[in-house]
Amino acid sequence: MALAAYRHVLRATRIAFSGDARLLLSARHQARSSFALNSALSASSAEATAQITHAEDVATILRQNVVQGQKVEGGGPDEKYQLRIHEETERGDNESIKMSREEMGSLAGLKRGIS
Repeated sequence: MALAAYRHVLRATRIAFSGDARLLLSARHQARSSFALNSALSASSAEATAQITHAEDVATILRQNVVQGQKVEGGGPDEKYQLRIHEETERGDNESIKMSREEMGSLAGLKRGIS
């Protein structure tokens, strides 16, 4: 299980940081260090299971929620960025933006005295 999670994290770093060698190497080094730190855990322990779950969650976030942006040269007074959105990037439908605070039922409405 741990080896599969490690591979998932490495694949996710390759997808998320493609084209940025410095950041890719740094992310892979961080993953290697984290797994090495927990290598002494017993495979059947609850802590090992929690660490594996955490690694899988990190891999999912890297694949679906991390988007690289690069500043476009010659953008004029308005800074423009080119985003590298890949096929695994999660795309929302923005429906929550159209909802009012009352419809969302958030704590933000409660703080302002809206119930």
